[in-house]
Amino acid sequence: MKNTIKVLIATVALSTTALAYAAGPQMVSRGEAVSLQKIGVVSSGGFTSPDDLDASLAMKSADAGASHYRIIGVSGNNKLAGTAILYR
Repeated sequence: MKNTIKVLIATVALSTTALAYAAGPQMVSRGEAVSLQKIGVVSSGGFTSPDDLDASLAMKSADAGASHYRIIGVSGNNKLAGTAILYR
C-alpha cells in the first residue's frame, strides 16, 4: 500500500512538471518579438542536436518565467551551444 501511494505521488509530480513545460514559452521570430518586452537572456551548451539545444533553451526560458523566447545564436560543430532572448 505504501509503495502504491509513493508511485502515485511520483507520477502526479512528474506529470505536473511535464505539463508545465509543455505549456511553456513559445519560440518567436524577430518580427513577432517587436511587440514583446525583453526580460533577459539565457545560454546553454554541450548538445549534439539542434532539437536538444532548443529544448534546453525552452526549459531555461520557462524557469525564468518567460512567455516567449527567440534564439539569437548557435555555434559549434560536434557540440552545439546557443543563446536566446527572453520575452514576456
